[in-house]
Amino acid sequence: MAKRTAFQLDFFRADSAGISTTRHRWVLDGMPIEYTLKRSRRRRSISLTVDENGLRVGAPWRASDERIQSVLRSHGGWILRKLREWETRRPRPMIWQPGATLMLIGEPLTLDVDPVHGVTTRDGSRLYVDIAADDPEKVAGQVVNWLRTNAQNWFEQRAAHFADILKVRRPSIHLSNAKTRWGTCHPDGRVHLSWRLIQAPSPLIDYVVVHELAHLREPNHSPRFWGWVASVLPDYRDRRRMLRHDSHRYLVA
Repeated sequence: MAKRTAFQLDFFRADSAGISTTRHRWVLDGMPIEYTLKRSRRRRSISLTVDENGLRVGAPWRASDERIQSVLRSHGGWILRKLREWETRRPRPMIWQPGATLMLIGEPLTLDVDPVHGVTTRDGSRLYVDIAADDPEKVAGQVVNWLRTNAQNWFEQRAAHFADILKVRRPSIHLSNAKTRWGTCHPDGRVHLSWRLIQAPSPLIDYVVVHELAHLREPNHSPRFWGWVASVLPDYRDRRRMLRHDSHRYLVA
């Protein structure tokens, strides 16, 4: 029997067929652009992808540098436009101080300081930490720990709910610190989910959870796999689209 491997759901679609990976610098209209070049013996054409990690180029193993540069030049306008779009979508750096806003399951919370509680405490739309406001590193650490605790509890509840619907064993949920991958499902039933996902609205969280659990039914992305996803979430395409295009609105940490 062929060995089953883990399947993962990336924040943004990525080409995993590259055999060699190198970094390059290119100047377009006077603007220096760095890009990742992935060469594959299986690839037959050159592809361009722009996402939060910048420009990525997929190329056949023997594609010449001249051919690659020609493709880059012919798509220069598209590349610049996409890079600008991603720059506007990039989350602004979080300033860990009173008045800052973060998300929990798609709901905004305002950060505040209250040493009286002794622990991180939510009161309606406010999140209180017991760390002095002049120590942003400790404030960040306390808030992230609080988010991770909420993530573990919420993910376990949703995974148990959907596992029963899909009639698969309830998975063991583990939190990851990934910034470019939402989740990974292992054949032994372990599911790793980025704790950062707890900041997204519940429909998007549910999509990731169902996606990973469906891999316990079909260890691939075949039509049968998507059939299982659709049987639980008929609107999964809309949720997937929202996850790809709107997730930056929620990821402040």
